[in-house]
Amino acid sequence: MELKQEKRVSQPEPLPEKQQLVAGVFASKAAADAAMKKIEGLGSQLQRVNASNILVLTRDDTGKVDVSIIDIGSSSDMNIAVLAERVAANLTAVAGKPVGSPTEPNVKATHLGHALNPGAVAIGLFVDPQHVSAIEDGIGKMGARVLTADDLKHIGAGLGAAEGTDDLAAKGAVVPQAAPQAAPAVFDWQAENAYSLALQAYIYGFPYVYNAYTRYKWTNIPQDTKHVPYAPVNHFWHAAEVLDATYRDGGCPNNDTLYSIAWVDLSKEPVIFTVPEIPAERYWTFELIAFTSDNFAYVGHRVGSRAGNYALIGPKWHGDLPEGVTAVTPSSPTPWILIIGRTLVEGVADLPAVHALQAQYKLTPLSLWGKPGAQLPERRDVYKPAVALLETEDPLGPWKTLNAMLAENPPPAHHAVLLKQFATIGIGPGLDVEQQPEVVKKALQRVLAAGVPLLRQQFMSGVWAKFVNGWRYPPANMGRFGDEFLLRAADQSLVGITANDPEEAVYLVNLTDDSGEPLTGAHKYEMTFPRGSEPPVDAFWSMTIYGTDYNLIPNRINRFSIGDRTPGVKKNADGGTTFYFQNESPGPDKESNWLPTGSGAWFPVLRMYEPHSEVVKAEWKCPPIQRVE
Repeated sequence: MELKQEKRVSQPEPLPEKQQLVAGVFASKAAADAAMKKIEGLGSQLQRVNASNILVLTRDDTGKVDVSIIDIGSSSDMNIAVLAERVAANLTAVAGKPVGSPTEPNVKATHLGHALNPGAVAIGLFVDPQHVSAIEDGIGKMGARVLTADDLKHIGAGLGAAEGTDDLAAKGAVVPQAAPQAAPAVFDWQAENAYSLALQAYIYGFPYVYNAYTRYKWTNIPQDTKHVPYAPVNHFWHAAEVLDATYRDGGCPNNDTLYSIAWVDLSKEPVIFTVPEIPAERYWTFELIAFTSDNFAYVGHRVGSRAGNYALIGPKWHGDLPEGVTAVTPSSPTPWILIIGRTLVEGVADLPAVHALQAQYKLTPLSLWGKPGAQLPERRDVYKPAVALLETEDPLGPWKTLNAMLAENPPPAHHAVLLKQFATIGIGPGLDVEQQPEVVKKALQRVLAAGVPLLRQQFMSGVWAKFVNGWRYPPANMGRFGDEFLLRAADQSLVGITANDPEEAVYLVNLTDDSGEPLTGAHKYEMTFPRGSEPPVDAFWSMTIYGTDYNLIPNRINRFSIGDRTPGVKKNADGGTTFYFQNESPGPDKESNWLPTGSGAWFPVLRMYEPHSEVVKAEWKCPPIQRVE
């Protein structure tokens, strides 16, 4: 079917918002083509109900989205040519990230384009509200899955949360991703079998490749070293300042704690982690993460750690530790680990005290223990991943990286049956994908293009979370997904490199108000914790506001978070606590409880450190955010 294009407009005019988008999705181009012929024949009827010309979004098997128009001779005020121009630009520019306000027509259509499955076709037209039901019935009878207003909201909200809701998401790296590869023109059993195995191998191996990339970047590529980790192997990098709105690199930074981060090699011997005396009232934690992205242990406040020396032990070491050194149990399941430490900071005035503690966090290989004056080598000799972001053109580079990482960090024995299947396409410890036949290598390249979009869509779907009053509660095994490989790859590794155990910290994200509408600085909102229903924690909690760029929002009172440590927060007469979310001050009597939102779109993250079990089980229900004006 040939689609007619309206005349392109070089200077787009404002798009009216009085009409409502009606959208339907066809599972295949063949189904869409059959429906389009019927739709074209209804042009005169659509004109009578003031429908716009029809926007068509087609996603091919490589993930590319094409934008076109069916001209029905519409006299509607909605200029679809302008809309198509904006949508096409958005789809090219944002590569899966949300753009602008979710209430804008072009943004709704862009979100829909990103959410399509490969091979699917979406149609959209704008009609006056009184005709929406009739149009939806019509396209539904033609075989389309009709998307309701709520569906469109959820698509936009999911895309809005796809990145940046973890503190470290932007500090790791952009996820390496290959250029799209076309599927075979003729069905080939060998190609499809290789593709299906490779897709599962990609999901299984994603944390290995991502961590190889992150490890190389954080040990070998200095960037903004005040904010992005950079240190040799077995050395800590320490964050030195409380972040404010002058930091613009995204990642939803917190300003509750300062990070201490290290990549540690346990392949030959234990490394001893020295912790100084830390005041009992100060929260601190060191998350110990295997190369698979799963946590295996903690040293910190919650688990009762004290000042002392803690041996970090790899999977193959056996021996005696020096006197005064305590083994961390269990040992790491992988020879390489990542340490992410967090130390509570009570504002700028508290920085010198935290810096003094950071200077005393030490890592010492066992062979240098007890040797005064011994210098820890500044090693940076880690494997350089063959991925595009490190200036390689090798189309099979990520698979070579995976094979190298599986050899360096051997999987557990009970994965043998899975690895036996992967080995048939050249994936496994020490294997060489270059020795595979061409049909297999092409299938491997196809998967590199499809893998990250698959993981992102899984995360966007929200199936991993429990929704309570709009807040997304993580599953109880977050941080230790283990053999749940899809969850491990998408909801743990991709979105945050790792994730805290919920017993250590729970982060809740909310993207909508109590009516399901996106949050925006054009409105005023409130949230009230009834008396005795504040977040139940043993350490502390805080709520931080972010813009859609995942940065803190500039405001005249320089307040970026609020919580149980914020001085001056007022209680209501009944003992509850109400917080105000809006652009302008709610007035002098309420300003102590005000969290400025700026004038654009925004969303909050509620962080709860050492939460009670009712938080972990999602039994404590965080109140909704209520729009009041």
